[in-house]
Amino acid sequence: MKKAITILLLLSLFGLVSCSASESSSSGNALEELREKGVVRVGFANEKPYAYEENGELKGEAVSIAKAIFKELGIEKVEGKLAQFNELIPGLNAGKFDVITAGMAILPNRCEKVDFAEPEYQVGEALVVQKGNPKKLHSYNDIAEQSDVKVAVMSASMEVDYLKQVGVKEDQLVYVPDIPAAIDAIKTGRADAATGTQLTMKNALASAGTEQLVLVEDFQQPDVEGIPSYGAAVFRKGDDELREAYNKKLKKLKDSGKLLELLEENGFGEENLPGDVTTDQLCGRTNKK
Repeated sequence: MKKAITILLLLSLFGLVSCSASESSSSGNALEELREKGVVRVGFANEKPYAYEENGELKGEAVSIAKAIFKELGIEKVEGKLAQFNELIPGLNAGKFDVITAGMAILPNRCEKVDFAEPEYQVGEALVVQKGNPKKLHSYNDIAEQSDVKVAVMSASMEVDYLKQVGVKEDQLVYVPDIPAAIDAIKTGRADAATGTQLTMKNALASAGTEQLVLVEDFQQPDVEGIPSYGAAVFRKGDDELREAYNKKLKKLKDSGKLLELLEENGFGEENLPGDVTTDQLCGRTNKK
């Protein structure tokens, strides 16, 4: 009996040592590890124009920027890992991918869980409704004032916070996994409107190929913290060297004008450049200008 217990203890100790060695090897310099592998796994949520898959190829604003930067860092291959938007941060922290390139907005509550690179774009919000706008929706406040109105919104997106900040109730929200599902919710009558960033909703309508849905042209931007929103690549906490190297190459893209070129290739314009706003400011670590 004692012999059996001793063996079990030894096996347990061996297992702990093995786990410790494994953790140690995976917690080294992320940048060097990626260079050795020659491939970086990026999490994306299939949201056009930020990051999406088309004919088996990963495309989009965030992808174009990430590919350019990782190539400069000596990592040639970018491997896309599709996930629902609300699975991106948990997936990153669980090691399912190395970085998130999904045009994710920099928000203080997200900054507590992950580290963002510096901003690569800014953008406002938009609202899609049935042609003719039967509910007369021109703002998030209009939704809040009509308790029977339902709005489709992507789970865990920043729009959920924006809607709630102006008084939209939980039972008015129709949660969907992605933007095509939000558009479908209006088509099928489960929602009266759908919301997302301006470029996302514009592209979603173009892809939907329907004349029954339209963008609200005179949509009033919500007067809430976080709009316009600023998006960036996202890294695990502790991968500081990788993130700092990424930021240096991003600054090079900004200074050379290449960032604007990459934005324009994906339907953005000069008005979407991030300016001088920093991630520290957006995370609430310093005062905004």
